[in-house]
Amino acid sequence: MTTPTDIQAGTEWPLWEVFVRSKAGLDHKHCGSLHAADPKMAIQMARDVYTRRQEGSSVWVVRSDQIVASDPGEKDIYFDPSEDKVYRHPTFYVLPKSVDHM
Repeated sequence: MTTPTDIQAGTEWPLWEVFVRSKAGLDHKHCGSLHAADPKMAIQMARDVYTRRQEGSSVWVVRSDQIVASDPGEKDIYFDPSEDKVYRHPTFYVLPKSVDHM
């Protein structure tokens, strides 16, 4: 945790990624980043900066150094289409009308 002494010494607060779910949305969308000393401050600052017009219903903050991502250089391993696995391609059936958000 960053202390006032750290700030005076020029140490920067950790970077947090901010995700907001809109009132009508089904998922959280990444909307930016901010620096904050701790999770509570990050949530408060995210609310103040990214939901000023009360457009959100939920806010997530995640420390940037805790995010693990795939390597873009290895994209074929993760995202290469699997033509031999037809069950991954939902082209052989029709969705019911009750399923309207897919």
